[in-house]
This record gives sequence, structure tokens and C-alpha cells, in this order.
Amino acid sequence: MTTQVERPALTYHRARVTMVRPITPHTVRVTFEAASFAEVPAGAPDQYVKVFFPLPGQETPNLPDTGSDVLSWYRTYLAMPDGVRPPMRTYTVRAHRPLFAEIDVDFVLHGDTGPASAWASRVTPGDRVAFLGPHGLYDVPAGTDWQLLTGDETALPAIGAIIEQLPAGARLSAYIEVSAREERQTFETRGAVEVHWLVRGARPHGEALLEAVRAAAFPSGTPYAWVSGEAGVVKLVRRHLVREREVDKRRICFTGYWRLGMSEEAASRESFRAVEAGELPED
Repeated sequence: MTTQVERPALTYHRARVTMVRPITPHTVRVTFEAASFAEVPAGAPDQYVKVFFPLPGQETPNLPDTGSDVLSWYRTYLAMPDGVRPPMRTYTVRAHRPLFAEIDVDFVLHGDTGPASAWASRVTPGDRVAFLGPHGLYDVPAGTDWQLLTGDETALPAIGAIIEQLPAGARLSAYIEVSAREERQTFETRGAVEVHWLVRGARPHGEALLEAVRAAAFPSGTPYAWVSGEAGVVKLVRRHLVREREVDKRRICFTGYWRLGMSEEAASRESFRAVEAGELPED
């Protein structure tokens, strides 16, 4: 990543759903209200939150103590009994309106395959969840001539927020893989933006995205790349940018939002184990 981001203190926000509206056939935008949202400072457009969902029969989730840092908090969370520990998933803040103490979060619907999708498939105004965060990573360094964004559906909320917050005339190329043409979205922006929609269809996840990035004619000048989505695809896109395109590693912000064949819970536990063991991420 380009810089070491200073994280604010861990803070919970207990929120209530105020609005639910479809964005695409498989994406729903949920508006949440919490008094504490009014105190959250403006952050990076890719800022993300941990979302805690109530267990069956609960109105609100049980939450662990925040602890002194992320590692101690996560140890406490994992130590909660299975019948008490709330399901948790990570989502991007699509929009933040501090004046109204509101945030929007986009959920991709894929049936009852996980607690977040199952919850979002049935959500109604008045439902309650809790958030931890937000934190962001997007940080364009000085001397950037143009920006490259790549990702899949999970990265789409952050990509949309980045595009919509661009300063006037900023050059940006986005490569976004979605499952079907109907899942494409539109963005309002002051930037000079080219969006390349890549429809996956029956192809393996990430294949169309990798193919397009590798074949792309990039603009001239010094880039800043923001690469997110499935962890394996993110790794391959970053490797291509560094090895074939000779992009400075310090100008690439990369995040694996999810891992193919592994739940977020399992991936988080594996990452936590690696950190505890002092293992360095593979380059």
C-alpha cells in the first residue's frame, strides 16, 4: 500500500435501518442512522466498516469489548461462545451524510449463503445492527497523473465512491467485473473517467478482469492503482502491474476483500493466525 494509515480508536456504532432500495437486480442499498455517525470525520472514499448482525431471536447483536487495539479486540471476539458471538462481515461505506447522521451500505444478494446476504434479503426499516470503524486506505500520492481502479462486485461500492469524489478533471480508468450486464451502475463525477464493464457470465471469477487489464492501453504518465476484490485476483493484478507494467509498488493500494472458496470468518482467522505467527504476506 502507499502509506501507513493511522487508525482511529475502535468505536462501535449501534444503528437502525431507515431505508432499503434496490440498485441492481442483485444489489440493495441500505441506509442506516446512528447519532454517533454525526461525529465520524470525513474519511477516504473506500472506508470500510465491520458490520455485526443479530443472531436469530435477537433485536440487536451482542458486542465484545473494544480492547486496546485491533488484535486484542479480535481475540475477545473469537473467545465469545458460538451462541453469543454475532456474525460479522466487512462492507464499504457507500456514502456518509454526517449532517443527517446516516450512512449507506450496498449489499450484494446471493441468497442464504451467508449471514449478511440472508439479512439483507429480508431487511426492513427499523432493523438494527452495529458497526465498528470506519477505516479507509485510498490515498493518492503527489505526482499522480492518472488513477487505475480494478475490482469485482465487492469493490464496486468503493469504486463508485472514489469516482464520485474525484476532483474536476482528474483522469481515471476503472475495470469492473460483474456477473451480468444488469449489474452495471452509473456514477456522477467531475473527473475524466473511463469505466470498462466486464461481464463475467459463465467464465471463472476474475478471468475477464485479468484479461482486460493485461490487454489495456494505459494512459501516459505516473499512475496510482487501487486494486480490490477477490484475493487471488488482486494478487495477480498487482503482480502484472509491478512486473509487466513496472508500476512502483508504493503506488499500488491492494486489498483482498474475500477469498474464493473461503468464508470471511475462515479467512479472518487465517490472517489473524498469520499475524500472530509473524508471517510475512507473499509478494
